[in-house]
Amino acid sequence: MQPKIMMRKKSISASKASLVLFLCQMISALDVPLDSKLLEELSQPPTITQQSPKDYIVDPRENIVIQCEAKGKPPPSFSWTRNGTHFDIDKDAQVTMKPNSGTLVINIMNGGKAEAYEGVYQCTARNERGAAISNNIVIRPSRSPLWTKERLEPNHVREGDSLVLHCRPPVGLPPPIIFWMDNAFQRLPQSERVSQGLNGDLYFSNVQPEDTREDYICYARFNHTQTIQQKQPISVKVYSMDSLNDTIAANLSDTDIYGAKPVTERQPVLLTPTGSTSTKVELRGNVLLLECIAAGVPTPVIRWIKEGGELPANRTFFENFEKTLKIIDVSEADSGNYKCIARNILGSAHHVISVTVKAAPYWITAPRNLVLSPGEDGTLICRANGNPKPNISWLANGVPIAIAPEDPSRKVDGDTIIFSHVQERSSAVYQCNASNEYGYLLANAFVNVLAEPPRILTTANKLYQVIADSPALLDCAYFGSPKPEIEWFKGVKGSILRGNEYIFHDNGTLEIPVAQKDSTGTYTCVARNELGKIQNEVHLEVKDATMIIKQPEYKVIQRYGQVSFECIIKHDSTLLPTIIWLKDNDALPDDERFLVGKDNLTIMNVTDKDDGTYTCIVNTTLDSVSASAVLTVVAAPPTPAIIYARPNPPFDLELTGQLERSVELSWIPGDENNSPITNFVIEYEDGLHEPGVWHYQTEVPGTQTTVQLKLSPYVNYSFRVIAVNEIGRSQPSEPSEQYLTKSANPDENPSNVQGIGSEPDNLVITWESLKGFQSNGPGLQYKVSWRQKDVDDEWTSVIVANVSKYIVSGTPTFVPYEIKVQALNDLGYAPEPSEVIGHSGEDLPMVAPGNVQVHVINSTLAKVHWDPVPLKTVRGHLQGYKVYYWKVQSLSRRSRRHVEKKILTFRGNKTFGMLPGLEPYSSYKLNVRVVNGKGEGPASPDKIFKTPEGVPSSPSFLKITNPTLDSLTLEWGSPTHPNGVLISYILKFQPINNTHELGPLVEIRIPANESSMILKNLNYSTRYKFYFNAQTSVGSGSQITEEAVTIMDEVQPLYPRIRNVTTAAAETYANISWEYEGPDHASFYVEYGVAGSKEDWKKEIVNGSRSFFVLKGLTPGTAYKVRVGAEGLFGFRSSEDVFETGPAMASRQVDIATQGWFIGLMCAVALLILILLIVCFIRRNKGGKYPVKEKEDAHADPEIQPMKEDDGTFGEYSDTEDHKPLKKGSRTPSDRTVKKEDSDDSLVDYGEGVNGQFNEDGSFIGQYSGKKEKEPAEGNESSEAPSPVNAMNSFV
Repeated sequence: MQPKIMMRKKSISASKASLVLFLCQMISALDVPLDSKLLEELSQPPTITQQSPKDYIVDPRENIVIQCEAKGKPPPSFSWTRNGTHFDIDKDAQVTMKPNSGTLVINIMNGGKAEAYEGVYQCTARNERGAAISNNIVIRPSRSPLWTKERLEPNHVREGDSLVLHCRPPVGLPPPIIFWMDNAFQRLPQSERVSQGLNGDLYFSNVQPEDTREDYICYARFNHTQTIQQKQPISVKVYSMDSLNDTIAANLSDTDIYGAKPVTERQPVLLTPTGSTSTKVELRGNVLLLECIAAGVPTPVIRWIKEGGELPANRTFFENFEKTLKIIDVSEADSGNYKCIARNILGSAHHVISVTVKAAPYWITAPRNLVLSPGEDGTLICRANGNPKPNISWLANGVPIAIAPEDPSRKVDGDTIIFSHVQERSSAVYQCNASNEYGYLLANAFVNVLAEPPRILTTANKLYQVIADSPALLDCAYFGSPKPEIEWFKGVKGSILRGNEYIFHDNGTLEIPVAQKDSTGTYTCVARNELGKIQNEVHLEVKDATMIIKQPEYKVIQRYGQVSFECIIKHDSTLLPTIIWLKDNDALPDDERFLVGKDNLTIMNVTDKDDGTYTCIVNTTLDSVSASAVLTVVAAPPTPAIIYARPNPPFDLELTGQLERSVELSWIPGDENNSPITNFVIEYEDGLHEPGVWHYQTEVPGTQTTVQLKLSPYVNYSFRVIAVNEIGRSQPSEPSEQYLTKSANPDENPSNVQGIGSEPDNLVITWESLKGFQSNGPGLQYKVSWRQKDVDDEWTSVIVANVSKYIVSGTPTFVPYEIKVQALNDLGYAPEPSEVIGHSGEDLPMVAPGNVQVHVINSTLAKVHWDPVPLKTVRGHLQGYKVYYWKVQSLSRRSRRHVEKKILTFRGNKTFGMLPGLEPYSSYKLNVRVVNGKGEGPASPDKIFKTPEGVPSSPSFLKITNPTLDSLTLEWGSPTHPNGVLISYILKFQPINNTHELGPLVEIRIPANESSMILKNLNYSTRYKFYFNAQTSVGSGSQITEEAVTIMDEVQPLYPRIRNVTTAAAETYANISWEYEGPDHASFYVEYGVAGSKEDWKKEIVNGSRSFFVLKGLTPGTAYKVRVGAEGLFGFRSSEDVFETGPAMASRQVDIATQGWFIGLMCAVALLILILLIVCFIRRNKGGKYPVKEKEDAHADPEIQPMKEDDGTFGEYSDTEDHKPLKKGSRTPSDRTVKKEDSDDSLVDYGEGVNGQFNEDGSFIGQYSGKKEKEPAEGNESSEAPSPVNAMNSFV
């Protein structure tokens, strides 16, 4: 298709060559951005977007869908032709057109016949700006005819002969796919000997006995209709030479007619193609298939060649056991003679196929849509090629251009249409048709003439973020007709951007090649043409680059050791970095030995497979940096590790090829010390200007040992070389010989030339002096020139040396000057320098800003306006305005204080500003002054303004005192900053329960003149939370909170306490008990230590809420101090108590178990126990009772009597029927009961007896041990005999 070439022709005559016109248009034509919203709004001729293929074969059993889709503005309407005449779809009930589409649906499934709709169809899409047409679409229904009935004779063939089984399938549309199978629907095996030809026939180069079968069946598959047709089975009978010999021998005696060989060998003969030559025509871009199948014994091998050339590489393939040559995507260059050669051991046969490649038309330059503005010029070009060369014809809106309506702006010149001074009525769709005998091409290209004001397509206020020192691209996609001009500004009122620091792209994009931090800001893009103007703002943020400030370092580690790589980074605070570690540029192994920390990688238990390169990659949303280090794993001792070190310095430096501005340096590398040299660094010394100072010159790869160096004039050069490997840098080499270059004129002028006055009547010109080697010769001086700008004055010049500043006196105040500084030496001047603009000295501004106005926005913010001062009175660079403002007094307190003036500076020519941080309800004064580089001008008259009331600060304090059962006293202080007239205080309070849940909130309003109050009718023993704030007419200020508790009763305070701590000590443990008064669910702990010791208290936690604890592991005969405490909200302790453990038992040196008296005593005891058991058993059987109690009462021993409480012993034993428990500690509650659930360690469950002691588990031992059995409901005596164990214990 001819591409639509977009261009604007400017002052080029029509007689110019079309190529020149084409190039001009490519430069200046309008381009419509692919913006969906814009495309919806612009008028546009129709464009065909989808259509059916030119040769459209349809399934006759399904509905026919002929596609035709198009777009345009307004949406196009559609019509069709059939066989060249209008196709009225309204008259055919079987044909419908899809809504908002040109696609036709022909209903075949409801009675229609596909054959009735065969023909050539063409679609036209039309709107008010033109008409586009589709290709000619040829509709043909597919056909899958049946095989004709035929009688097939069996094939009888001798072993070794060739055979061809013909398929001859019925002619279908499209042609069928052929394959051979047997009755079991199994594909017949194929090989070099047996194969299927391109025409579907089955070829046997030579038959063998195993080829005998009766079910050679050819199948034809028609893909469009998904049907398969089957030919009648073909029978093949192969007679072997042995069977023929046997038959003949039986009839003709024993004569061997065929000789000894079973199969006669034969040289190759081509079965297809026949003859020695043939021809083949193929179209460009198609697949060329050439075939040769040969007969012979042994089976021939096929080889292909191209006469006079090579088979095309990468496009040539051999198929069907190399019997088929396949060349894809053929072109005219593939024409020629192709020879196939069939060869076996007896000889060869060949065939030459002459191939001619023709070509249907193909595009060289397809026409492209053209968008122009009224009055512009443009062209449509349609260039195609083919073989034979195609004919080019043009249509306008689907009509041959020769009979189309005339357009004075249009001129047809062969394959080009030239448009001149187009108008909106010139809009149309043009069709280019390129055709020859092998096909045609049809392309639509519209000419759309638009007059549109500018539009900016880039999203408003779009944010761009870049890294410092990298390019920033700010988009300003636009459209307009005529093409708009684009300008960029920085800031809302900034000046237009120009200069080398910006690049302005044709698509509107602004490029800042090297963005700096000060590039951050708002940028405005303005697009304008003769029909209007529009602007858009975008924002740029420049971020600090991410850096690795400590990189991983090369490590050598022994096997099974541990190694760590560091990767410490520095990044922009607004960017979130992620660190990834790689090994050999791949993810780390999934191994728990690899530990990734915040800024390091640690490898535990290093093995040989950990050897490699480890890379730390740091990514942010804007940049990425990386650093690598090599880990070398070496064997553990005694195997010595390879020593890796920095390389030795290079040596034998030599200078050759000395020229005025270059020299060649060569050297010999030193030892690389087991780490390859990666690069060489070359440094130089200027012995003439900076002796002893070495400067970087260049560096080269480690494989290079010579380098061509660029030199400057008038420098006495010496060079040295440093080698670098992964370990580090070598020592510098010995310097080379010196080389003094010749003098020359300076190549460059001083940089950073500036002109800034230091006094109102002077101009100070400064510059950066050239360095010594930049002088290019002796006698370096500077020619300083200046003249007043915009005044027809001559240049004034002076020549100075050894300075970088010159002062011009007697200048007018703040006048622009043109300045230039040129270098020169004894040989001449440097090139002409560029001019810079400077200014003579500034003086203080002359006048103050006028018309100062203040607008109070709220109680803390005001806006100030002023008129700008005339620029002439500024007498310098306008830097901005300063606003001085200060508080005069507070309107609420009427008290003056030290005046602290505040200053706000507003840069540039700004005429308003905001004053933040004002105090409410106050009186202020302000004045405004203009500022230049010299200082401030006079102040404007003071302006007085007042701020309104605001909300107050929180009250200065809130105290809650005098708690009673139902009241609390509240005292408070007024707010430090009332910010107005206080009208009241607001008090809110609510109760808090034991689970810290808040109750209902109560609110009370208190007059502003109050400072205390008594809050009554509260709940006793309840915690309350209070919220207190002050209020002005504007609203409530911030609040202050406190908590307080009403008391439980009037006599005793609410706080809990622990009292009556008592101890009962044994040899190595002690039982501690106490009494507790206070809230439930207290958590207790016991602290103890050696009495009189300064050691820290030891602490033991008590489980649950029990009121006793057993201390274990004590030292016998030691005095201890003890106290009990409660943890949690109150954190209180009891008073201390002191106890002493019992003395340790003295151990005897004699083994008592071996003493005779002890053995006799034990025997007597055992005998008595036995007698007692017998007596108990007899009495039990007689129903008697064993009066242990009576015996005890009758023979009471004074030592067994209960001890008194004041002796520190436990309560007396009771054997009454209610079995009252022992007293708990030294005291019991007033109701004389102890709860069972207090603890299993309670003394209640233990008896007491003579010399009662505690076991280590806290239980008693003695005459009555163990828990008492539960008594019956009535009576004092047990109905059962006493336990033998109890009897024994009481007897002992």
